[in-house]
Amino acid sequence: MKPSEEYLLLDLVERGVVLYPSALSQQVCRSKVQQVVLFSSFMLPHTRAIHDQHDIMAAVNLYDQHGISKVVTKLDRKNAGMGIHLWQSIEDVYTQASLGVLPFPFVVQPFLAESQDVRVVLLGEYKEAYSRHNPYNFRNNLHCGGRSEPYVLSDEQWRLCHKVMERGKFSYAHIDLMIHGATSYLAEINLRGGIRGAAITPVDYTEKLETLHAEALEKIVEEGPD
Repeated sequence: MKPSEEYLLLDLVERGVVLYPSALSQQVCRSKVQQVVLFSSFMLPHTRAIHDQHDIMAAVNLYDQHGISKVVTKLDRKNAGMGIHLWQSIEDVYTQASLGVLPFPFVVQPFLAESQDVRVVLLGEYKEAYSRHNPYNFRNNLHCGGRSEPYVLSDEQWRLCHKVMERGKFSYAHIDLMIHGATSYLAEINLRGGIRGAAITPVDYTEKLETLHAEALEKIVEEGPD
């Protein structure tokens, strides 16, 4: 759907149509700003959704209050690291946003230099995780030149992934974690995503996804209307 057509999800839900994956997950995975609104408690502290000039001014006060200098912004509907920008101060963000150079809405968060980027793939019973690292670019996305290697998540990190999925009603997901020391944060979540760097092959990925959809349809048919 185009951004201006996303109201159709609400219309379908209101008419009692059963959606798989859920309407909420389909909606929220399209927008980084909406993810902050829904999942901010799982994200790096002081990550903010910026809808207008009032929001960015509030962020200026908040970040200066906490002595936060470098910040990162994420354009709302850009993927693969292409909409991520590093700024030397929140004042720079305010200036560019107020002059119309940086379009609303967007996400702003503190720049966390010493952190690890981990992609988690959850498809029913199948799960895997791998880290992504780019020594020449703070954008660790493989699309931006990063490299990957298998990563073993702790039980606490798996629980974080499942809590996020439960909150967003995700039946399956690609989850990006930001790991800083012993603490893990949600970076973003999507229903689908690139699997470059993953152990699973495109063929197996497609088969597992089709199986999940077939099983969901069978369950809906068996249970019938509410």
